[in-house]
Amino acid sequence: TAAATFACPDYDQARLVDTIHRGLEQFPQTLDRVRGGRVVLKPNIVEFHPDHPINTDARFLAAAVVAFKRHGAAEVLIAEGPGHHRDTELLLERTGLDVLMKDVGSRFVDLNLDRVADLRLVRNMTGMGRMKIAATAVNADLLVSCAKLKCHHWVGATLTMKNLFGVFPGSVYGWPKNPLHWAGLEQSILDLWDLLPGTFGLVDGVVGMEGDGPIMGTAKQVGAIVMGPQLPAVDATCARLMGFSAGQLGYLRAAARLGGTVDPSRIEDRGELLTTSPFRVLPQFEHLLR
Repeated sequence: TAAATFACPDYDQARLVDTIHRGLEQFPQTLDRVRGGRVVLKPNIVEFHPDHPINTDARFLAAAVVAFKRHGAAEVLIAEGPGHHRDTELLLERTGLDVLMKDVGSRFVDLNLDRVADLRLVRNMTGMGRMKIAATAVNADLLVSCAKLKCHHWVGATLTMKNLFGVFPGSVYGWPKNPLHWAGLEQSILDLWDLLPGTFGLVDGVVGMEGDGPIMGTAKQVGAIVMGPQLPAVDATCARLMGFSAGQLGYLRAAARLGGTVDPSRIEDRGELLTTSPFRVLPQFEHLLR
């Protein structure tokens, strides 16, 4: 199993495009799905606050659109179903994503209002039996979980696996999609990973969020981009960058039991070996620190 980390110190557009483009070259099987296909970028867009790096940066997403198009994608969409804020258009405006999408020739799909695919659960970790997921995500030739490198006050860290919660339509599950929380956050994360096994991970770690994430934490300069075709391996690599022991994150420990790769010794890093940048955590997550 492979992942790749690359240094990227800022959101300079040319540097971002080049780094993501070079990174994708490390995964030829993924590029086979990109060429001539529809790529759906699923960012983390939750709220907007000028003093908190809450969302996948709009400049990062715009660069990803360009990089995937250069690798032959016929279409690259940006699609998200925000779990807190119901006014998605306002979020796009406040984050600047509305303007940048026009600049790079992409369009946005609000997954909260999307058509629904009703899927039977594979392992049924939640006991829900079936999950309704936005059809745009299910039908993509390549779904890309474009996560933000952040701490999370309930599960420790929100990375590519947790980021997939945005494919649950608010029109079905409400805001903030409480039925998934009631069924168990970790169980929901695992069931969703089972349903979308071909999802590629691409993490905005240029600036992350430490402390009281995913909304009220503080900025953490990391200068990294992480990517790969297996989400547990990508998230384990992100955990290492954050100074965490991946095996201490409950959903990653469970993913390992279900066939995911989280042991660093079994993850081939096809990029640059970046040093750990320890994140400040809430007291209940001090056990994550290595």
